[in-house]
Amino acid sequence: MDWFNNRPTFSRRQALKSMGCGFGYLAAAGLAHREAMAGVVNPLLARQPQFAPRAKRVIFLFMQGGPSHVDTFDYKPRLEKENGKMVRFDDARTLAKTKEIKEHRVYQNLWEFKPYGQCGQHVSTLFPHIARHVDDLCFVKSMHTDGVAHGPSTLFMHTGSINLVRPSIGSWVLYGLGSENNNLPGFVTIQPSMGNGGPRNYSNAFLPAVFQGTAVGRAGVSADDAKIRNLTNHLLSAKDQREQFNLLRAINAEQSRGDAGDAELDAVINSYELAWRMQHHAPDVMDLSREPESVKKLYGIGDKGTDDFGRQCLMARRLAESGVRYIQVNYGDNTNNPRWDQHSNLPKHEEHAFNTDQPVAGLLADLKQRGLLEDTLVWWGGEFGRTPYAQSNGTGRDHNPSGFSIFLAGGGVKPGFSFGETDEYGHHAIQDKVHMHDWHATLLHLLGMDHEHLTFRHDGRDFRLTDVHGHVVHEIMA
Repeated sequence: MDWFNNRPTFSRRQALKSMGCGFGYLAAAGLAHREAMAGVVNPLLARQPQFAPRAKRVIFLFMQGGPSHVDTFDYKPRLEKENGKMVRFDDARTLAKTKEIKEHRVYQNLWEFKPYGQCGQHVSTLFPHIARHVDDLCFVKSMHTDGVAHGPSTLFMHTGSINLVRPSIGSWVLYGLGSENNNLPGFVTIQPSMGNGGPRNYSNAFLPAVFQGTAVGRAGVSADDAKIRNLTNHLLSAKDQREQFNLLRAINAEQSRGDAGDAELDAVINSYELAWRMQHHAPDVMDLSREPESVKKLYGIGDKGTDDFGRQCLMARRLAESGVRYIQVNYGDNTNNPRWDQHSNLPKHEEHAFNTDQPVAGLLADLKQRGLLEDTLVWWGGEFGRTPYAQSNGTGRDHNPSGFSIFLAGGGVKPGFSFGETDEYGHHAIQDKVHMHDWHATLLHLLGMDHEHLTFRHDGRDFRLTDVHGHVVHEIMA
């Protein structure tokens, strides 16, 4: 239409009637912007996965220090046959120290192995309780990783990098999926160690700060004392606390409007609001006294040795059923020699196995009977394994990143299944090898995320958990 020569005539009433929807849209847009700037939009809200997930959440049981796979789940009869024999081992840690391939004394399995379950999986007598669950477990016996020392390997397991500051896997999961419960943190680590990476193992790094992990307790402190501090305010009434919160929220909203796009400020505001909601929900979730005595007994709570880790595992189950997306349970300490790190005293493994065996088995049984195991992925493992030879001809084993085992349960993995192999000594992964990058890619896939497309732009490039590596191990999926 020629607007200059054939101008249509509109009355004021017709114009307002025609443009009414437009005014409404502008008002709605303004309100939405205001709410977004005020921090009403929660970045932790649950998001749809990229494709149908097999698991909704993860419980990672971290065995800090590197349990010996050849004394636990990777049975190698050759160690018994050649016990004491000097053999040349192409060993990454020895090469790093001496630049030479040296002979070492083969060290036999110290504990008897037996087949269990319908699947016939061999388990050593270290884990009699876990052994009864082998038909629900998926073993990966061909793991290998980067780094020959605890610090680098622990960081690599948590972040996919040895020497760069990268987000932890829990932060990536929370970034990709959000939280199932807006009243609790989406990523919790129970009693983490301050060593070998410390907070970097549950850090958000360059991801927005709202995706960092929340530490409950710390290694070396009793699990009975592992609490989120200052959740309750005994000085103000509930009414006064609500008025105080509303005032602070209004102040934060004004500050946020004045500093548009400040991610750190938004993260602080969100953390304050989450803290407010947690006051009304977290104490109940973390109160283990509410559990029946039969459940506590299942986890070994109240018994010497198993009480501490049993409490951690039970807390993990309560967090999982309350919607926490990623939960890490740490069996570790704050010393320079992590618990499973037996260089000169391998029999010490017996103590650590006793402390964790019944709690882990209790967790598996409890999740299964509650129907939670179907969509909860349980991951048990350390940062690496241990050598098939005696270190310095002594009574312990050295670090072994070239081949080790983990086990999984629930969350869409094959039950009663074993994948991959190490050589006859248990030294190197040789068949169906699974690098830690591959495992990270697989874990994300089980949660419904493509590791190549879960990215975050930082300093002009897209980053991801697996960097430029990683292949999904479809063979272990049910």
